[in-house]
Amino acid sequence: MTDPKTLIESGGAVLGIELGSTRIKSVLIGPDFKPLAQGSHEWENQLADGLWTYSIEAVHAGLQASYADLRAQVKARYGCEITRLSAIGVSAMMHGYMPFGADGRILVPFRTWRNTNTGAAAAELSDLFRFNIPLRWSISHLYQAILNGEEHVPQITFLTTLAGYVHWQLTGEKVIGIGDASGMIPVDPHTKDYNARMVKAFDTLVAPHHFPWKLRDILPKCLPAGADAGSLTPEGALFLDPSGTLRAGARLCPPEGDAGTGMVATNAVEPQTGNVSAGTSSFSMIVLEKDLSQPYEMIDIVTTPEGAPVAMVHCNNCTSDINAWVNVFAEFQQLMGQPVDRGELFTRLFEVALQGDADCGGLLSYNYISGEPVTGLAEGRPLLVRGASDRFTLANLMRAHLYASVGVLKIGNDILFGEEQVGVRRITGHGGLFKTKGVGQRFLAAALNSPISVMETAGEGGAWGIALLAAFCVDNPGGLSLAAWLDTVVFAGNEGVQVQPDPADVAGFDAWIRQYRDCLPVEEAAVRCKK
Repeated sequence: MTDPKTLIESGGAVLGIELGSTRIKSVLIGPDFKPLAQGSHEWENQLADGLWTYSIEAVHAGLQASYADLRAQVKARYGCEITRLSAIGVSAMMHGYMPFGADGRILVPFRTWRNTNTGAAAAELSDLFRFNIPLRWSISHLYQAILNGEEHVPQITFLTTLAGYVHWQLTGEKVIGIGDASGMIPVDPHTKDYNARMVKAFDTLVAPHHFPWKLRDILPKCLPAGADAGSLTPEGALFLDPSGTLRAGARLCPPEGDAGTGMVATNAVEPQTGNVSAGTSSFSMIVLEKDLSQPYEMIDIVTTPEGAPVAMVHCNNCTSDINAWVNVFAEFQQLMGQPVDRGELFTRLFEVALQGDADCGGLLSYNYISGEPVTGLAEGRPLLVRGASDRFTLANLMRAHLYASVGVLKIGNDILFGEEQVGVRRITGHGGLFKTKGVGQRFLAAALNSPISVMETAGEGGAWGIALLAAFCVDNPGGLSLAAWLDTVVFAGNEGVQVQPDPADVAGFDAWIRQYRDCLPVEEAAVRCKK
């Protein structure tokens, strides 16, 4: 391999950018697919007028700050600037609602995946399409806006996702990767395009409103992995790097959602493979060999970046409540005059959970920062529930929080592995929950009663996954499928470190989840009473 400085200066590096829920991450990789440098920017969603959002200004500023941090890391480490790139990929949190008018401006603030105000629309569309349409999908948001009589709807000329928006700004191309597209409106795995029957049904449904558009008029073009999705324009280069150092010309891969990049980052795009992404939200993706016997409200059918059907269980909440508790412990350390190392604090608190009782000593944690569609809650209230005789220890407290981070995920996957008998030979975990070795992995194995693998790249996440998709566009001389390229070129048979489910953990988690489900009315009461 060429030394990193020469590679970067010659324009041979590949950039992956992912706009996640709490961090915008930029990763630069070389021909061996290992990260050369990383940059990041922290951000948070805002609750405005009852809806979760990020402002367009925050998107622009955060993207530029993340890239600027990457530039600084490259300069500090290698003593050079990034002037050219071989390829770029953009990924972001999936779905939500970003409608634009003829002048290219957003018509209403970005409505994120976290919003659960689309119940009426999702239910009606699910019946119309005979297909489960989740609350967070773009089509649910669009139809809810129509049901609400919102004035902006007739003005829509383009509807896209966050990844699609950033890609549009970089290239001028209104396109989207098929995996991200499948969360706007269902796609047809045979045609690799939006489902024509459902598009027609939607147009018929809204025809009485006499909008000046048809659905396909406003949707981005759907592209599979490996397709040419345009090039970085001079305007796009300045949008990403206002310093003017970066030049135009890099090729871009189709923009994808975080679910698709998670599949790529864990080499889980073939049938009978799956992955679990666990961070601010969590979701599992199991690539299907055949269609499910019926639609399930808890299970979304999306696709891999190549268009193969995937059963997705998406949970709005995962580690945010754990982070809040760790903040409290950090405050206690400061109160006692002790230096705070947050990385060590997370590690110690995760590891002590291994000493807890298999059923958490009776403690229950509901980590619902926002609503949780899988359990039927439109709003959430973080809640710790315990009885006077429960074993209230630090180990059980942390174990209950960690169980809660994957508890809702278990409820959805019990349908797949139980009622549907879906076969899976490998599930790989990635994301922040797995950074402390052997803890999140062990509890997820207990929750799903399945072996769980974690690779050394588990913490790299979606920015690395979209960088791989960008590399796939420019570095696949053999014309391999994405699955074959990942298996033989990127991972070369590496399946990571696997943990088998411990029978005692499985029994304990099963007992815990029964009590968790029985006590859901307590969470419902908290939602009603605590505003």
